[in-house]
Amino acid sequence: MTAIIVNGEQKETRAESLESLLVELGLNSLLILVEYNGQALPRSEWEKVRIVTGDKLELLSVAAGG
Repeated sequence: MTAIIVNGEQKETRAESLESLLVELGLNSLLILVEYNGQALPRSEWEKVRIVTGDKLELLSVAAGG
């Protein structure tokens, strides 16, 4: 298990990549914005990210409204 921080909360994960973490958390990747270790992460970079102990992620849900 890998210890990471997601939205300010410590979590243990078996995920090895950002994409697998989103699946593990049950999040729709089409509706998520990601900040990875303090940097906004373009969707085109997600497949390259490997999750390691100490990573800090902010996951923001996109919602349409009116």
